[in-house]
Amino acid sequence: MREITYLEAVREAMSIEMRKNEDVYILGEDIGVYGGAFGVTRGMIEEFGPERVRNTPISEAGIAGAAVGSALTGMRPILEIQFSDFITIALDQMVNQAAKIRYMYGGKGKVPMVLRTPSGSGTGAAAQHSQSLEAWVAHIPGLKVVQPSTAYDAKGLLKAAMDDDNPVIFYEHKLLYKTSSEVPEEEYSIPLGKADIKREGSDVTIVATAIMVHKALEAAKELDKEGISVEVVDPRTIVPLDKETIVNSVKKTGKLIVVHEAVKRGGIGGEIASVVAESEAFDYLDAPIKRLGGAESPVPYNPELERAHIPQVPDIITAVKETLNRA
Repeated sequence: MREITYLEAVREAMSIEMRKNEDVYILGEDIGVYGGAFGVTRGMIEEFGPERVRNTPISEAGIAGAAVGSALTGMRPILEIQFSDFITIALDQMVNQAAKIRYMYGGKGKVPMVLRTPSGSGTGAAAQHSQSLEAWVAHIPGLKVVQPSTAYDAKGLLKAAMDDDNPVIFYEHKLLYKTSSEVPEEEYSIPLGKADIKREGSDVTIVATAIMVHKALEAAKELDKEGISVEVVDPRTIVPLDKETIVNSVKKTGKLIVVHEAVKRGGIGGEIASVVAESEAFDYLDAPIKRLGGAESPVPYNPELERAHIPQVPDIITAVKETLNRA
């Protein structure tokens, strides 16, 4: 099977859907000729034209408001927010409008829209352009939250997000754009709310999100040399969360480590830990649940400090060994 990049997979998923459905269009800052901040939409304006690949003013509130309004009239917009940090400016439209309209109107109105946005650190973009804020929107009923870790997952999950009649926040980690994996040319869909076991193991479960999936897999490979078997679970979607797969994995291994890039305090790791603590898997635990997350500070600009800010492979290896020693 061919290999394409994560970036190409996202573009391909949108292009396939736009060729099929004229109600689908894209809007955002510099997404036309420039191709977006990271080049995801490059070349799309040549195929679909400026009516369906719409450059907008620099106003995230305006972009989100236009998307919500057009979705209510039957369109299926995909809005691109240049950096996930800027979703803060669009939160009123997403949290108080998009997330609640279907509920408040008894299902008679719907908001089928996808908000795509690059997230995470690792590019030296500093404190206002490097955050991971997925836990904020995961707290809001009515919003679905997706975090693909591979090109294959990105294409299939974006297809599912575009088909959904509810608003979906689709996080694309900046450092994953250039990563590649095998991706079918044909259209396919990965259901929202279905986790993927990226690596099977028997000694400890690591639940990791986005780029931390790759760091967890690298740590698992190193630990395997020492005879330690690590299972890596990728939730893929934060909302809805596949609790069953996580619980079953912990029941098998008896240990849980949750790893995400977002600040540890208030992160999605606390929710995953609670899911396990409140389930039958609690009785199978041989050691306390451990969470790894970002430091409680803004993301530094300095490259070395930026690396130190978030969990790295050695940190995951240390966490696994500490957990095993407490079993």
